[in-house]
Amino acid sequence: MFPAVLAVSAALLAACGSPPGAAPGHAPTTNSRATSEGSEAKESQAPVPRLVLTHDAGITVLDAKTLGPVGEVPLEGFNRLSQAGDGRHVLVSTGDSFRIFDVGVWTEAHGDHGHSYVTAPRLTDRAFGANKAGHVVTQAEKTALFNDGSGKVDVFDPAALTGALKTGPPATSTYTTPEAHHGVAVPLADGQLLVTLGNEERRNGLALLSAPSNDGGQGRRELLRNEDCPGVHGEAVAGGDAVVVGCEDGMLVYQDGAFAKLASPDMYGRMGNQAGTPASPVILGDYKVDRDADLERPTRISLVNTDTGTLQLVDLGTRYSFRSLGRGPAGEALVLGTDGALHVIDPTTGEVTAAISVVAPWVEPEAWQDPRPTLFVQGSTAYVTEPATSTIHAVDLTEGKVVRSAALERAANELTGVTG
Repeated sequence: MFPAVLAVSAALLAACGSPPGAAPGHAPTTNSRATSEGSEAKESQAPVPRLVLTHDAGITVLDAKTLGPVGEVPLEGFNRLSQAGDGRHVLVSTGDSFRIFDVGVWTEAHGDHGHSYVTAPRLTDRAFGANKAGHVVTQAEKTALFNDGSGKVDVFDPAALTGALKTGPPATSTYTTPEAHHGVAVPLADGQLLVTLGNEERRNGLALLSAPSNDGGQGRRELLRNEDCPGVHGEAVAGGDAVVVGCEDGMLVYQDGAFAKLASPDMYGRMGNQAGTPASPVILGDYKVDRDADLERPTRISLVNTDTGTLQLVDLGTRYSFRSLGRGPAGEALVLGTDGALHVIDPTTGEVTAAISVVAPWVEPEAWQDPRPTLFVQGSTAYVTEPATSTIHAVDLTEGKVVRSAALERAANELTGVTG
Protein backbone atom coordinates (compact mmCIF):
# COMPACT_ATOMS: atom_id res chain seq x y z
CA MET A 1 0.00 0.00 0.00
CA PHE A 2 1.02 3.61 -0.33
CA PRO A 3 1.60 6.12 2.44
CA ALA A 4 -0.73 9.04 2.85
CA VAL A 5 0.41 12.04 0.89
CA LEU A 6 -0.10 15.57 2.08
CA ALA A 7 0.02 18.57 -0.20
CA VAL A 8 2.55 21.04 1.13
CA SER A 9 3.41 24.51 0.00
CA ALA A 10 6.37 24.59 -2.37
CA ALA A 11 9.34 26.66 -1.31
CA LEU A 12 12.97 26.99 -2.23
CA LEU A 13 15.57 25.44 0.06
CA ALA A 14 18.95 23.86 -0.32
CA ALA A 15 20.58 21.01 1.46
CA CYS A 16 23.22 18.59 0.41
CA GLY A 17 26.25 16.77 1.69
CA SER A 18 29.56 15.36 0.45
CA PRO A 19 30.69 11.78 0.38
CA PRO A 20 34.01 10.85 1.98
CA GLY A 21 36.86 11.65 -0.37
CA ALA A 22 34.76 13.78 -2.69
CA ALA A 23 35.83 17.21 -3.81
CA PRO A 24 32.84 19.34 -2.84
CA GLY A 25 32.15 22.84 -3.99
CA HIS A 26 33.37 22.42 -7.56
CA ALA A 27 31.76 24.78 -10.01
CA PRO A 28 29.19 23.16 -12.30
CA THR A 29 30.16 22.54 -15.90
CA THR A 30 28.22 23.97 -18.80
CA ASN A 31 26.30 20.73 -19.33
CA SER A 32 22.69 21.05 -18.19
CA ARG A 33 19.42 19.17 -18.20
CA ALA A 34 15.83 19.87 -17.23
CA THR A 35 14.41 18.32 -14.06
CA SER A 36 10.88 17.02 -13.73
CA GLU A 37 9.94 20.28 -12.03
CA GLY A 38 11.12 22.35 -14.95
CA SER A 39 14.20 23.84 -13.29
CA GLU A 40 17.60 23.45 -14.87
CA ALA A 41 20.14 21.04 -13.40
CA LYS A 42 23.80 21.55 -14.21
CA GLU A 43 26.42 18.83 -14.26
CA SER A 44 29.23 19.32 -11.76
CA GLN A 45 32.77 17.96 -11.76
CA ALA A 46 32.11 16.04 -8.55
CA PRO A 47 29.39 15.63 -5.93
CA VAL A 48 28.69 19.01 -4.30
CA PRO A 49 28.05 18.66 -0.55
CA ARG A 50 25.67 20.82 1.44
CA LEU A 51 24.50 21.04 5.04
CA VAL A 52 20.96 21.57 6.29
CA LEU A 53 20.19 23.27 9.58
CA THR A 54 17.08 24.47 11.36
CA HIS A 55 16.51 27.68 13.32
CA ASP A 56 13.61 29.59 14.84
CA ALA A 57 12.47 30.93 11.47
CA GLY A 58 12.90 27.89 9.25
CA ILE A 59 15.71 26.07 7.47
CA THR A 60 19.04 27.20 6.04
CA VAL A 61 21.27 25.31 3.60
CA LEU A 62 25.03 25.72 3.37
CA ASP A 63 27.73 24.55 1.01
CA ALA A 64 29.57 21.94 3.07
CA LYS A 65 32.99 22.96 1.77
CA THR A 66 32.79 26.76 1.95
CA LEU A 67 30.07 26.97 4.64
CA GLY A 68 28.49 29.68 2.49
CA PRO A 69 24.68 29.98 2.33
CA VAL A 70 22.94 28.19 -0.54
CA GLY A 71 19.28 28.59 0.30
CA GLU A 72 16.73 29.47 2.94
CA VAL A 73 13.10 28.58 3.50
CA PRO A 74 10.71 29.89 6.16
CA LEU A 75 8.98 27.14 8.13
CA GLU A 76 7.18 27.70 11.39
CA GLY A 77 7.43 25.44 14.42
CA PHE A 78 10.04 23.10 15.84
CA ASN A 79 11.16 21.03 12.86
CA ARG A 80 13.40 17.98 12.95
CA LEU A 81 15.73 16.82 10.18
CA SER A 82 16.63 13.29 9.09
CA GLN A 83 18.57 11.91 6.17
CA ALA A 84 16.22 10.10 3.79
CA GLY A 85 18.86 7.53 2.87
CA ASP A 86 19.52 8.30 -0.81
CA GLY A 87 22.15 11.03 -0.54
CA ARG A 88 19.78 13.58 -2.06
CA HIS A 89 16.70 14.06 0.11
CA VAL A 90 16.07 15.11 3.70
CA LEU A 91 12.89 14.39 5.65
CA VAL A 92 11.52 17.27 7.69
CA SER A 93 9.40 16.08 10.61
CA THR A 94 6.71 18.63 11.38
CA GLY A 95 4.47 16.63 13.72
CA ASP A 96 1.73 15.66 11.29
CA SER A 97 4.00 14.62 8.43
CA PHE A 98 7.44 13.67 7.19
CA ARG A 99 7.90 16.30 4.48
CA ILE A 100 10.20 15.44 1.58
CA PHE A 101 12.86 18.02 0.86
CA ASP A 102 14.84 17.70 -2.37
CA VAL A 103 18.34 18.95 -1.66
CA GLY A 104 18.97 19.41 -5.36
CA VAL A 105 22.21 17.44 -5.73
CA TRP A 106 22.68 13.86 -6.87
CA THR A 107 24.94 11.47 -8.76
CA GLU A 108 23.81 9.05 -11.44
CA ALA A 109 25.89 5.90 -11.88
CA HIS A 110 27.03 4.96 -15.38
CA GLY A 111 29.02 1.76 -15.26
CA ASP A 112 32.43 2.50 -13.77
CA HIS A 113 31.75 6.21 -13.25
CA GLY A 114 29.02 8.64 -12.30
CA HIS A 115 27.63 12.01 -13.32
CA SER A 116 26.84 14.54 -10.60
CA TYR A 117 24.21 17.25 -10.91
CA VAL A 118 23.20 20.40 -9.06
CA THR A 119 19.89 22.21 -9.17
CA ALA A 120 17.82 24.50 -6.99
CA PRO A 121 16.73 22.72 -3.83
CA ARG A 122 13.06 22.75 -2.90
CA LEU A 123 10.58 21.63 -0.32
CA THR A 124 8.43 19.34 -2.45
CA ASP A 125 4.65 19.06 -2.39
CA ARG A 126 4.93 15.47 -1.17
CA ALA A 127 4.91 14.13 2.38
CA PHE A 128 4.30 10.96 4.33
CA GLY A 129 1.30 11.62 6.53
CA ALA A 130 2.04 11.05 10.20
CA ASN A 131 0.55 11.01 13.67
CA LYS A 132 3.34 12.50 15.78
CA ALA A 133 6.20 11.99 13.34
CA GLY A 134 9.03 10.30 15.23
CA HIS A 135 12.26 8.47 14.49
CA VAL A 136 13.58 8.00 10.96
CA VAL A 137 16.02 5.10 10.47
CA THR A 138 17.96 4.29 7.30
CA GLN A 139 19.49 0.83 7.23
CA ALA A 140 19.96 -2.03 4.75
CA GLU A 141 19.03 0.25 1.83
CA LYS A 142 15.61 0.91 3.34
CA THR A 143 14.12 3.78 5.34
CA ALA A 144 11.66 3.31 8.22
CA LEU A 145 9.37 6.04 9.56
CA PHE A 146 7.86 5.62 13.03
CA ASN A 147 4.61 7.33 14.07
CA ASP A 148 4.60 7.86 17.85
CA GLY A 149 0.89 8.70 17.91
CA SER A 150 -0.33 5.56 16.15
CA GLY A 151 2.53 3.05 16.18
CA LYS A 152 2.46 2.89 12.37
CA VAL A 153 5.73 2.10 10.63
CA ASP A 154 6.24 2.92 6.93
CA VAL A 155 9.19 1.25 5.20
CA PHE A 156 10.28 2.31 1.71
CA ASP A 157 13.18 2.18 -0.71
CA PRO A 158 14.85 5.63 -0.66
CA ALA A 159 16.24 5.05 -4.15
CA ALA A 160 12.65 5.31 -5.37
CA LEU A 161 12.15 8.82 -3.99
CA THR A 162 13.32 10.73 -7.06
CA GLY A 163 11.31 8.86 -9.68
CA ALA A 164 8.24 8.38 -7.52
CA LEU A 165 7.93 12.08 -6.76
CA LYS A 166 7.06 12.72 -10.40
CA THR A 167 3.76 10.84 -10.10
CA GLY A 168 3.31 10.04 -6.39
CA PRO A 169 5.09 8.82 -3.28
CA PRO A 170 7.26 5.70 -3.14
CA ALA A 171 5.53 2.42 -2.42
CA THR A 172 5.78 1.36 1.23
CA SER A 173 5.19 -1.65 3.38
CA THR A 174 3.28 -0.67 6.49
CA TYR A 175 3.18 -2.25 9.93
CA THR A 176 1.35 -1.01 13.02
CA THR A 177 2.53 -1.91 16.50
CA PRO A 178 -0.09 -3.34 18.90
CA GLU A 179 0.04 -0.13 20.97
CA ALA A 180 1.21 3.37 20.13
CA HIS A 181 4.38 4.60 21.85
CA HIS A 182 7.53 6.68 21.36
CA GLY A 183 9.40 4.05 19.43
CA VAL A 184 11.70 3.12 16.60
CA ALA A 185 11.90 0.56 13.78
CA VAL A 186 15.04 -0.76 12.08
CA PRO A 187 14.92 -2.46 8.64
CA LEU A 188 17.19 -5.49 8.21
CA ALA A 189 18.94 -6.76 5.09
CA ASP A 190 16.69 -9.81 4.67
CA GLY A 191 13.49 -7.76 4.71
CA GLN A 192 12.84 -8.42 8.38
CA LEU A 193 12.11 -5.57 10.77
CA LEU A 194 13.05 -4.78 14.36
CA VAL A 195 10.45 -2.74 16.23
CA THR A 196 10.20 -1.51 19.79
CA LEU A 197 7.62 -2.87 22.25
CA GLY A 198 5.57 -0.71 24.57
CA ASN A 199 2.74 1.75 25.04
CA GLU A 200 2.31 5.32 26.25
CA GLU A 201 2.95 4.23 29.86
CA ARG A 202 6.05 2.06 29.45
CA ARG A 203 8.44 0.69 26.86
CA ASN A 204 10.22 -2.57 27.51
CA GLY A 205 11.94 -4.24 24.56
CA LEU A 206 12.23 -5.26 20.93
CA ALA A 207 10.44 -7.63 18.56
CA LEU A 208 11.82 -9.21 15.41
CA LEU A 209 9.28 -9.36 12.58
CA SER A 210 9.38 -11.41 9.40
CA ALA A 211 9.62 -9.91 5.95
CA PRO A 212 6.17 -8.83 4.71
CA SER A 213 4.17 -11.66 3.16
CA ASN A 214 2.28 -9.25 0.92
CA ASP A 215 2.63 -5.73 -0.47
CA GLY A 216 0.77 -4.24 2.50
CA GLY A 217 3.40 -5.19 5.07
CA GLN A 218 0.81 -6.08 7.72
CA GLY A 219 1.53 -9.71 6.84
CA ARG A 220 4.66 -9.56 8.98
CA ARG A 221 4.83 -12.22 11.69
CA GLU A 222 6.57 -11.88 15.03
CA LEU A 223 9.55 -14.25 15.10
CA LEU A 224 11.30 -13.32 18.32
CA ARG A 225 11.05 -10.83 21.15
CA ASN A 226 12.99 -9.63 24.19
CA GLU A 227 11.27 -7.66 26.93
CA ASP A 228 14.35 -7.03 29.07
CA CYS A 229 14.93 -3.42 28.05
CA PRO A 230 13.07 -0.95 30.27
CA GLY A 231 12.71 2.52 28.78
CA VAL A 232 13.96 1.37 25.36
CA HIS A 233 15.15 4.37 23.36
CA GLY A 234 17.28 5.16 20.31
CA GLU A 235 19.09 2.82 17.94
CA ALA A 236 22.46 2.35 16.29
CA VAL A 237 24.22 -0.21 14.11
CA ALA A 238 27.76 -1.41 14.72
CA GLY A 239 30.05 -3.12 12.22
CA GLY A 240 27.26 -3.27 9.67
CA ASP A 241 25.02 -5.91 11.26
CA ALA A 242 24.72 -5.56 15.05
CA VAL A 243 21.68 -3.46 15.97
CA VAL A 244 21.46 -1.97 19.47
CA VAL A 245 18.88 -0.01 21.41
CA GLY A 246 19.41 1.72 24.72
CA CYS A 247 17.78 0.67 28.01
CA GLU A 248 17.61 2.19 31.47
CA ASP A 249 19.85 -0.62 32.69
CA GLY A 250 22.13 -1.33 29.72
CA MET A 251 21.89 -2.04 25.99
CA LEU A 252 19.98 -4.66 24.05
CA VAL A 253 21.86 -6.12 21.07
CA TYR A 254 20.36 -8.01 18.13
CA GLN A 255 22.93 -9.94 16.10
CA ASP A 256 23.06 -13.25 14.21
CA GLY A 257 19.40 -13.97 14.82
CA ALA A 258 19.46 -13.56 18.59
CA PHE A 259 19.08 -10.94 21.32
CA ALA A 260 21.70 -10.33 24.00
CA LYS A 261 21.52 -7.93 26.96
CA LEU A 262 24.58 -6.02 28.17
CA ALA A 263 23.79 -4.82 31.66
CA SER A 264 24.90 -1.52 33.16
CA PRO A 265 27.17 -1.70 36.21
CA ASP A 266 24.62 0.46 38.04
CA MET A 267 21.05 -0.56 38.86
CA TYR A 268 19.96 2.48 36.87
CA GLY A 269 22.44 3.12 34.07
CA ARG A 270 20.64 4.59 31.07
CA MET A 271 22.19 4.58 27.60
CA GLY A 272 19.36 6.16 25.61
CA ASN A 273 21.44 7.84 22.88
CA GLN A 274 23.92 5.97 20.72
CA ALA A 275 26.24 6.41 17.74
CA GLY A 276 27.42 3.50 15.61
CA THR A 277 29.53 3.01 12.49
CA PRO A 278 30.32 0.20 10.02
CA ALA A 279 34.00 0.84 10.81
CA SER A 280 33.79 -0.48 14.38
CA PRO A 281 31.93 -3.14 16.40
CA VAL A 282 31.80 -0.67 19.30
CA ILE A 283 28.76 1.51 20.01
CA LEU A 284 29.26 4.93 21.61
CA GLY A 285 26.52 5.80 24.07
CA ASP A 286 25.70 8.29 26.77
CA TYR A 287 25.48 7.14 30.42
CA LYS A 288 23.08 8.50 33.03
CA VAL A 289 22.59 7.23 36.59
CA ASP A 290 20.06 9.61 38.19
CA ARG A 291 16.55 8.33 37.50
CA ASP A 292 14.91 11.32 39.21
CA ALA A 293 16.94 14.10 37.55
CA ASP A 294 14.99 16.57 35.44
CA LEU A 295 18.16 17.02 33.41
CA GLU A 296 21.22 14.99 34.26
CA ARG A 297 24.46 16.33 32.84
CA PRO A 298 26.77 13.29 32.77
CA THR A 299 30.54 13.23 32.32
CA ARG A 300 30.87 9.51 31.55
CA ILE A 301 30.19 7.87 28.19
CA SER A 302 29.69 4.18 27.43
CA LEU A 303 31.51 2.00 24.89
CA VAL A 304 29.72 -1.27 24.11
CA ASN A 305 31.68 -3.84 22.12
CA THR A 306 29.14 -5.96 20.23
CA ASP A 307 31.82 -8.51 19.27
CA THR A 308 33.02 -9.26 22.80
CA GLY A 309 29.84 -8.39 24.69
CA THR A 310 31.68 -6.00 26.99
CA LEU A 311 30.87 -2.54 28.31
CA GLN A 312 33.39 0.14 29.23
CA LEU A 313 32.69 3.48 30.91
CA VAL A 314 34.98 6.46 30.26
CA ASP A 315 34.93 9.66 32.32
CA LEU A 316 35.70 12.60 30.02
CA GLY A 317 35.89 15.14 32.82
CA THR A 318 33.41 17.33 30.96
CA ARG A 319 29.68 17.27 30.39
CA TYR A 320 27.94 16.79 27.04
CA SER A 321 24.44 16.56 25.54
CA PHE A 322 22.50 14.11 23.39
CA ARG A 323 23.60 16.07 20.32
CA SER A 324 27.28 15.64 21.22
CA LEU A 325 27.87 12.09 19.97
CA GLY A 326 29.44 11.14 16.63
CA ARG A 327 31.83 8.77 14.88
CA GLY A 328 34.89 9.47 12.77
CA PRO A 329 35.91 7.84 9.46
CA ALA A 330 38.14 5.24 11.18
CA GLY A 331 35.50 4.41 13.77
CA GLU A 332 36.84 6.77 16.42
CA ALA A 333 34.31 7.91 19.02
CA LEU A 334 33.66 11.66 19.08
CA VAL A 335 32.09 13.62 21.92
CA LEU A 336 31.54 17.39 21.93
CA GLY A 337 32.04 18.49 25.54
CA THR A 338 30.66 21.51 27.34
CA ASP A 339 34.30 22.52 27.79
CA GLY A 340 34.17 23.47 24.09
CA ALA A 341 36.41 20.64 22.88
CA LEU A 342 35.75 17.77 20.53
CA HIS A 343 37.07 14.73 22.37
CA VAL A 344 38.44 11.91 20.20
CA ILE A 345 38.34 8.47 21.85
CA ASP A 346 39.77 5.10 20.82
CA PRO A 347 36.60 2.95 20.89
CA THR A 348 38.48 -0.23 21.75
CA THR A 349 40.70 1.00 24.58
CA GLY A 350 38.68 3.98 25.77
CA GLU A 351 41.76 6.20 25.57
CA VAL A 352 41.09 9.87 24.85
CA THR A 353 43.56 10.50 22.05
CA ALA A 354 42.83 14.17 21.36
CA ALA A 355 40.79 17.14 22.51
CA ILE A 356 40.25 19.65 19.69
CA SER A 357 39.18 23.14 20.80
CA VAL A 358 36.17 24.17 18.71
CA VAL A 359 33.68 26.40 20.59
CA ALA A 360 33.58 28.40 23.80
CA PRO A 361 32.51 26.55 26.99
CA TRP A 362 28.72 26.16 27.14
CA VAL A 363 25.90 24.92 29.34
CA GLU A 364 23.25 22.47 28.17
CA PRO A 365 19.82 24.17 28.17
CA GLU A 366 17.02 22.75 30.29
CA ALA A 367 14.63 22.16 27.35
CA TRP A 368 15.83 19.50 24.90
CA GLN A 369 14.31 21.41 21.98
CA ASP A 370 16.46 24.51 22.63
CA PRO A 371 19.60 25.12 20.54
CA ARG A 372 22.95 23.96 21.87
CA PRO A 373 26.27 23.17 20.16
CA THR A 374 25.54 20.24 17.86
CA LEU A 375 27.88 17.74 16.21
CA PHE A 376 27.38 16.28 12.72
CA VAL A 377 30.05 14.19 10.98
CA GLN A 378 30.33 13.65 7.26
CA GLY A 379 33.36 11.82 5.91
CA SER A 380 36.49 13.15 7.59
CA THR A 381 34.90 16.47 8.57
CA ALA A 382 33.06 17.19 11.81
CA TYR A 383 30.67 20.14 11.72
CA VAL A 384 29.86 21.92 14.98
CA THR A 385 27.31 24.68 15.47
CA GLU A 386 27.74 27.40 18.10
CA PRO A 387 24.35 29.03 18.79
CA ALA A 388 25.78 31.55 21.26
CA THR A 389 27.67 33.27 18.43
CA SER A 390 25.49 32.10 15.49
CA THR A 391 28.51 30.34 14.00
CA ILE A 392 29.31 27.01 12.40
CA HIS A 393 32.76 25.38 12.40
CA ALA A 394 34.31 22.68 10.20
CA VAL A 395 36.86 20.40 11.90
CA ASP A 396 39.26 18.35 9.78
CA LEU A 397 39.49 15.10 11.74
CA THR A 398 42.66 14.08 9.90
CA GLU A 399 44.47 17.28 10.82
CA GLY A 400 42.77 17.57 14.19
CA LYS A 401 41.89 21.25 13.93
CA VAL A 402 39.22 23.73 12.90
CA VAL A 403 39.79 24.55 9.24
CA ARG A 404 36.87 26.88 8.56
CA SER A 405 34.24 28.88 10.45
CA ALA A 406 31.33 30.93 9.16
CA ALA A 407 28.78 33.32 10.62
CA LEU A 408 25.10 32.40 10.34
CA GLU A 409 22.11 34.69 10.09
CA ARG A 410 20.40 32.83 12.94
CA ALA A 411 21.41 30.47 15.74
CA ALA A 412 21.31 26.90 14.45
CA ASN A 413 19.40 24.12 16.16
CA GLU A 414 19.34 20.79 14.28
CA LEU A 415 22.02 19.93 11.72
CA THR A 416 22.41 17.26 9.04
CA GLY A 417 23.65 16.83 5.48
CA VAL A 418 23.50 14.56 2.43
CA THR A 419 26.19 13.12 0.16
CA GLY A 420 24.88 14.28 -3.22
